[in-house]
Amino acid sequence: MSRSPVSDGGLRERILQETGVNTARCYQCGKCSAGCPMAAETRWRPHDVMRMVNTGAVGPLQDDPSIWLCLACETCASRCPNGCDPARVIDALRERFAREAPGGVPRPVAAFHRAFLDQVRRHGRSFELGMVMEYKLRTGALTEDALSAPGLLARGKLSLTPSRISGIGEVRRIFDACTGSAGTGAGGTGAGGDDR
Repeated sequence: MSRSPVSDGGLRERILQETGVNTARCYQCGKCSAGCPMAAETRWRPHDVMRMVNTGAVGPLQDDPSIWLCLACETCASRCPNGCDPARVIDALRERFAREAPGGVPRPVAAFHRAFLDQVRRHGRSFELGMVMEYKLRTGALTEDALSAPGLLARGKLSLTPSRISGIGEVRRIFDACTGSAGTGAGGTGAGGDDR
């Protein structure tokens, strides 16, 4: 189902204001896409995104998971001869799309981000096993790749218990400030939270 595209009235200028990236400097050499580790997984590559922003025709990006698969590894930015930063532009588009059509964020992507942030809020760092379990519960993919777990555990790549940082209260205060939800949230104790 196609959603209405983000209005193109001055999109390039708004992206410039939001990110400091002048997409008009992109001359479509394709170096960004040639180095992108996710290029084989996506329909729209970094240079395509830059062209779409320049023309204001970003509608196709809303109906495709390509921008949600960007790793933000910055390989594209490091390869650009003109100093463009496609990853930063993609991130700005993701924020815009999520704000304008929250239901348009692919469910697995939203579930992964929520699971990761919940673990950081609870423990001050990522607890991989907890993150995987929460992700699987949110997506319903309970048995998918389950056979990987024994090997990961045997090699010490997955801990059975989380470890907390000493400044967990400060991490929770940051989350509260960002979400405006003092005293609420995933496993949080609020601004006056436990610093253990």
